[in-house]
Amino acid sequence: MAKWLRQWVVVPPFAGSSPVARPISIIYTNFLRKKVFEIKIIYMARYRGPKLRITRRLGNLPGLTPKQSKKTNRPGKPGQGEKNNIDANKKMTEYGLRLEEKQKLKFNYGITESQLYRYMKEARRRKGITGLILLQLLEMRLDSICFALGFSPTMAHARQLVNHGHITVKGKVVNIPSFQCRLNDIIGIKQKQSSLSLVEKNLKATKFLDLPNHLEFDKSKLEAKVIDYCDRDDILLDLDELLVIEYYSRR
Repeated sequence: MAKWLRQWVVVPPFAGSSPVARPISIIYTNFLRKKVFEIKIIYMARYRGPKLRITRRLGNLPGLTPKQSKKTNRPGKPGQGEKNNIDANKKMTEYGLRLEEKQKLKFNYGITESQLYRYMKEARRRKGITGLILLQLLEMRLDSICFALGFSPTMAHARQLVNHGHITVKGKVVNIPSFQCRLNDIIGIKQKQSSLSLVEKNLKATKFLDLPNHLEFDKSKLEAKVIDYCDRDDILLDLDELLVIEYYSRR
């Protein structure tokens, strides 16, 4: 009788790749020993690699990490020799510029390629400036609002805060990070000592002094109210959203 051995292998996604397009399983058969090995490769949806490597390539990403790398050269080009200077002077293609701007949104907000494409299609469907609507959709996510309020130091931490049930919307616990908040929604903290102490600790260590204009925050109650959609000046990310629209114009 054949014996089955299943081994789960987790492989991080590559930049710009989609986990859906990758193979799901690979089957290896050894007829001499009458054993069948089934290796299932699971591709993680979000980036789990070194974050400073991404910031060296794309620039400052406040949602990804607050840390700053001591290295100034782009990743993959060690040293500051003559060869590196020649590579640094090479002109980037138009597609490369658009791709980097798209990657900034993807890594800063911690979303997948399919999620970003869905936000782009929704921004196209609505009336108004497509680039601004796209940024407003991303900023109205529940994890993005928690990050903007200083509840978490990074977007990944804000997503975990929501997943663990520490955040409430209109008095009800919401554990979906991509939840789209609406105007006049009240975002608060679950009335539990562990949740309150965690958020208070993060608020003391926050580096953002100015609160976005579309949010009202009551420090005594640890509650915030969404009063308007965000403006372009309220977004901390250094981005040219027009290049992102051009990137998706062919899809």
